[in-house]
Amino acid sequence: MKIKLYQDDLPNNLNLGLTIAIDTETMGLNPIRDKLCLVQISKGNNISHLIKINDIKKKPKNLIKILKNNKIKKIFHFARFDVAVLKHSYGINIKNIYCTKIASKIIRTYTDKHGYKDLCSELLNISISKNEQTSDWGGNLSKAQQRYAATDVLYLHKIKKKLDNMLSREKRVELAEACFQFIEYRTELDLGGWADIDIFKH
Repeated sequence: MKIKLYQDDLPNNLNLGLTIAIDTETMGLNPIRDKLCLVQISKGNNISHLIKINDIKKKPKNLIKILKNNKIKKIFHFARFDVAVLKHSYGINIKNIYCTKIASKIIRTYTDKHGYKDLCSELLNISISKNEQTSDWGGNLSKAQQRYAATDVLYLHKIKKKLDNMLSREKRVELAEACFQFIEYRTELDLGGWADIDIFKH
């Protein structure tokens, strides 16, 4: 794995292709309260690009351009949180989303373990560490934090491929796609005050 760390934005003219894996690190789990600290991106070639967000008021133009490009497929794990954070931070609406957590819940109904670590273990036979998950992302990043963050996007392309094969086999592709498209509206509900309310419940 190769890690490239940038400050506040991606470099100009960086070509990441038409399918990218994305993750974020924040100061907590409330997308309205807790600031965005880091964005990780990989095109699936064993290189992770880390964008350290030092000033949330400064717009990362190159990053935003990629996120707003509807031709680019964006692979997340638990897209609901990351999309909400990016939407709240930069006022952008991200489309063409794939969420490995949702795909896993739709197709891996034989288990209740749908974390990124679980998917790496079962689908790829790869063991990863989550030790830095709850660390402080607001300051300078340690090497351990950089490795952790980079790893979170390193395997998403391969996981997507495995899940796609299973979804196709069980004829649940259309259902998964509908759920991915709804993330746009689910995050609007989250940011609008309905985060803990199931609007479909009686």
